[in-house]
Amino acid sequence: MALAAAPPVGAYRLPTAPAAADTPALDGLWKGQLKVPGGQLEVIFRFMKLSGGEYFCSLDVPMQKVSRMNVKMEVKADTVRLFAEESNSRFVGKISADSKQISGIWQQPGFKTPMVLNFSPLPDMSAKNVRLTPPYREEEATFTNLTANSRLSGMLTIPAGPGPFPAVVLLSDAGPQDRDGTVGDFAPLGLLADFLTRRGVAVLRFDDRGVGKSGGTPAVTTDDLVSDAQAGMNFLRTRPEIDLAHLGLIGHGEGGNVALLAAAQPLPPAFVVALAAYGLPGRDIVVQQQATTLRTLGTETPQIEAATKRQLAMLEIIRQTTDNAQAQAIVANMLKQNNAAIDNATAQSSAAEMTSARYRFFLAFNPVEKLSAVSCPVLLLNGTSDLTINADTNLKALNSGLSKNKGLTSKKLAGVNHLFQPEPAKWPIVNGQQQPNFSPEAQETIREWIVAQSKK
Repeated sequence: MALAAAPPVGAYRLPTAPAAADTPALDGLWKGQLKVPGGQLEVIFRFMKLSGGEYFCSLDVPMQKVSRMNVKMEVKADTVRLFAEESNSRFVGKISADSKQISGIWQQPGFKTPMVLNFSPLPDMSAKNVRLTPPYREEEATFTNLTANSRLSGMLTIPAGPGPFPAVVLLSDAGPQDRDGTVGDFAPLGLLADFLTRRGVAVLRFDDRGVGKSGGTPAVTTDDLVSDAQAGMNFLRTRPEIDLAHLGLIGHGEGGNVALLAAAQPLPPAFVVALAAYGLPGRDIVVQQQATTLRTLGTETPQIEAATKRQLAMLEIIRQTTDNAQAQAIVANMLKQNNAAIDNATAQSSAAEMTSARYRFFLAFNPVEKLSAVSCPVLLLNGTSDLTINADTNLKALNSGLSKNKGLTSKKLAGVNHLFQPEPAKWPIVNGQQQPNFSPEAQETIREWIVAQSKK
């Protein structure tokens, strides 16, 4: 994640640690200070162990406005290997004997530096919710996706009173997420659920497959996730407190696309709210995200253009080469050619991910293809400070795909990022420090729009 233009430094040796008989549990936040020319940056890795035994990992660099960058993670005994393909960077480190530190080396083309990651547990959002009794009912909810034969678990919050109430199912962004959509210390879906339930809207949010209390293995495609959304709506349709005529879906990021796809199916939701949904094909999203990330990190334009060309070449190889073994070999070689710091194991692991069924589906995914079949009211919200999903290009594509929808509302929120946080100057002060919050403008826009639908 270095800011480029740093001169190469001498070779480093990884610090040694006692060999571990068993791989320790690493779930949590791992924070470190990355020394870069002119200062240092805080980096935050989030490790989440899935039910299959592998780890899901993402990276935040708050000072550079980088959030939820996908990271490929490999753990063998006491060694952790992390590779962020978007920034062409890697970290290899050794886990300490007490499993509280990972000491290793951060590498990027032309840059290498030691870094220590320190462990902190994932925030217990449920503890935050029950610290003060909320003015609504909370209950654990478990339901079955019969299509995938998966048991999903989450939380149902119901406003005070007899009802029936308008209701929504919340759908998380890409990658395995817990019911609150937790990223670092921030839980956007949990915050939105609390806000809406306090104001008369029942909310179901659930752990994705293979996460938390939900069973199964992580979904492969966006289409797979549609059946989870449908299962959530079917569960709410059994509840007497729910107004069945006003049962909708709210999706964040990829979850917004899942909601729109569900609205094009039989038994659709009564309405859809899509927060920072994809409008461009997956291939274009990948290229745009890499360019935005590199630009944010201070990379020079010629280097960004060269990286984009290399990325497009790899994506084209993946598209044309249907034989996975052959595609993996070619992509692994290209990764090593692009970054000499990548070892064979990391290159092979990353190539396997980039040729997986999930990644192939995403590259070919056209989010506007089925939008003409969406007839229910739709609210599209995007933030102008979103570095993951560009507001202008993606909203334009979605608006075009939904041009025949008479209930379409589309809005850009100034200063709001991909997690729907407002600009830092608008964050509230908690215990003397500013803390991120869910954009009040976004929350109120969503609430007003849902209320307007329930009055129709």
